[in-house]
Amino acid sequence: MLTFLPSRILGSIVFLLMLINLLFWMFPVYTCILFKLVTWGRARTLMSKWVATTSQTWAHCNVLIWDACLDIEWDLRGIEELDKNGQYLAICNHQNWNDILAQIKAFDGRAPFFKFFMKQILIWVPVLGLAWWGLDFPFMKRHKPEQIAKNPDLRRQDIETTRKACEKYRDMPVLILNFLEGTRFTKEKHQRQDSPYQNLLRPKAGGLAFAMSVMGERINTLMDITIVYPDGPCQFWDFVSGRLKRVILEVREREIPAEFFHGDYAEDAEFRAEVKAWVEQIWWEKDQRITELLAEANSN
Repeated sequence: MLTFLPSRILGSIVFLLMLINLLFWMFPVYTCILFKLVTWGRARTLMSKWVATTSQTWAHCNVLIWDACLDIEWDLRGIEELDKNGQYLAICNHQNWNDILAQIKAFDGRAPFFKFFMKQILIWVPVLGLAWWGLDFPFMKRHKPEQIAKNPDLRRQDIETTRKACEKYRDMPVLILNFLEGTRFTKEKHQRQDSPYQNLLRPKAGGLAFAMSVMGERINTLMDITIVYPDGPCQFWDFVSGRLKRVILEVREREIPAEFFHGDYAEDAEFRAEVKAWVEQIWWEKDQRITELLAEANSN
């Protein structure tokens, strides 16, 4: 490990190694993506699998860099039974970009490379947008509540977008990750929302409900991921420069009620209320669990 180095030097080295790793794997990834652009059917599905496999190798190399250079205490719980060829729906609390890095570490070689819902406009981000498309990230053209109130058909468009995205995953390993808060937690957002939770923002159930209805009963459990930074959340530079010392990531499997695979979240108000109540109960339990994990870590 290189933790004896000053943080600026350590951060520069780790960042440079990660950049070299990214540039190295960009060629095979984008080669697969270019082939994917001009193929269809089984050939396109094969290209998708190759893109995912190559991206997993890139992620694994990042983990090797972190393990070699950084002294982070990774407390990873509940990951023993994961299957890298499985299909998962997952939810997680969201504090900063390090949440993604923590999950890359936790699921390395244990679960499929995760995908998460992104705003459709992000497909136009130079370089990365094409990579996200090649990885079959589901792009959502989400509409604001006031827009849907004026034109209810927009809600159906959101559902159709989710359906098309998730149908790609029916015959391949996948981990569909949903940050239910929809944004990173800050004290300002917490106050602005008047959130009833101590450690979380209010959850949004729509994307999860649509994914459950499309993926169907082949997925009968929900991967509930909780990430805690005992010394407080910090930024990406704190991660690469060695200032992030402890991370707790806990996975709990939750059974999805069978009726949630068949209801109409967009049109059935009673069903929508049931899903929201279920998600809110999970969020209350997650909020309590975060408090317990912080107390446990700070008592040691």
